[in-house]
Amino acid sequence: MDWDDLRIFLAVARSDSLSAAGRVLKIDPATVGRRIARLEDAMGARLFAKSPQGYALTDQGARLIPHAERAEGALQGATEALTGPEGLTGQIRLGAPDGCANYLLPQVLTRICDANPGLEVQVVALPRVFNLSRREADMAIGVSRPEAGRLTVQKLTDYRLSLAASAGYLAAHPPISSRADLPGHQFVSYIPDMIFDKELDYLAEIGGPAARLTSNSVSVQLNMLRQGAGVGVVHDFALPAAPGLVRILPDDIRLTRAFWLIRHADDGRVVRLSRFADLLVREARAEMVRLEGGLTA
Repeated sequence: MDWDDLRIFLAVARSDSLSAAGRVLKIDPATVGRRIARLEDAMGARLFAKSPQGYALTDQGARLIPHAERAEGALQGATEALTGPEGLTGQIRLGAPDGCANYLLPQVLTRICDANPGLEVQVVALPRVFNLSRREADMAIGVSRPEAGRLTVQKLTDYRLSLAASAGYLAAHPPISSRADLPGHQFVSYIPDMIFDKELDYLAEIGGPAARLTSNSVSVQLNMLRQGAGVGVVHDFALPAAPGLVRILPDDIRLTRAFWLIRHADDGRVVRLSRFADLLVREARAEMVRLEGGLTA
């Protein structure tokens, strides 16, 4: 069996099509198809079923995935063992929810990349859960700890959220001196049926009314609040980027959550990814202390 055929097999399995795999591998789709056929002949098994939706793994193909990924990890580990412990190099794709991606990661990743000039980091900022088995990213940051799948998980950092509104909104509306005053105010929050994780259902936890303006994006919500649209729950670490917002009932309403760094189980042997993960955890925790500590001061 040729490792290069396994590499092509993984690309097709992760992208569901010959053309998409070809774009990733920078080879033409016809060659991808021939290499998959060669691998199927060598294995004596049909690995994909073609359908109008693309190429779907058969049961035999699904059983081959973990073995191919272990081979992939072993090859990456061997390459890194020969290149030595110098600075990180190559490309790493990191999936993250947009609040984290917009207000925490830019500072953190700038420091990491400044210290490792050969490193390229791609941040995929989407308000959803990433599928690492399909290699949508090399690692991902989640807002809750996954309970299933072949994954390794470590806490990235704790963070806090507060109720906030613009100074202009607060000046133009009745004062908020207790939770009992909240129903009389306009709220900004997530679109209810697009809350992709129960940890994001903030209004249910604080007993707030249904929101009038909603978005699936933390950044959009923050800008709505800055425009005086109402009251909403915001990340404390994002408040330094929105100086016009004022925290409301900070001694009564303050939520605590955590970001989790999630990796595919087989990537634990890839030294480069492990070193990057260690740097990411260290820098994210230091940056969170800086951002939230500034608010307290």
